[in-house]
Amino acid sequence: MTGKSGVFCWKQQLTWSTLKRALSTTHRSVLEGYDKTQAALMEEECILTDRDDKVMGKASKKTCHLMQNINKGHFTNTCCSHPLHTPTELEGHDALGVKRAAQRKLQHELGIDPNKLSTEDLKFLTRVHYLAENAPDPGVWGEHEIDYILIAQKDVAITANPNEVKSHVYVNRQQLLQMMDKSRTGDILITPWFRLIVDKFLMNWWDNLPDIEQHKDNHIHRLCDK
Repeated sequence: MTGKSGVFCWKQQLTWSTLKRALSTTHRSVLEGYDKTQAALMEEECILTDRDDKVMGKASKKTCHLMQNINKGHFTNTCCSHPLHTPTELEGHDALGVKRAAQRKLQHELGIDPNKLSTEDLKFLTRVHYLAENAPDPGVWGEHEIDYILIAQKDVAITANPNEVKSHVYVNRQQLLQMMDKSRTGDILITPWFRLIVDKFLMNWWDNLPDIEQHKDNHIHRLCDK
């Protein structure tokens, strides 16, 4: 979601749900061979904090110390989710149902008041057909979707939901390109769908924000061969 100065807001997603999934059978083998008492101690619940030591939640000692969890967390676009099979979010004219879904999720994930970001503020640009294994759990989860791309340019207040968002940052065009460069060396993790959007579309859109609707089309851009 672009702001008036042409900056972009990202979130680092799935942090707490990722931690919860670490308790699945995928990770139980880590404690095989441990003394029962030591294994039980690894289930003690630690305090999760943000970088400024603010309490954000809890997770088991095992979850907190698995390196694969420490390394997880991907930056992505401002918000992404699914329209629901309800009358208000099925409405197809001018992607109105999708826009309502976006309002709902922007409020849930980032605390953005729908009254401050109307459906008229959300500009529908195009659709992409996308398939990829899902970050951060390739081989377990995946996505095969037709995604509606919305963009907005407006100043809004953000109150991130810690159950959805670990951190967010505003970046300008050059900073975004630097993030993409760092992602190629593994210094920053970027979700696969967002990488495709940046590579195929975003820079051209960013150059034309004052007249963004010139890029609107009715195509489904195939970013996969399925």
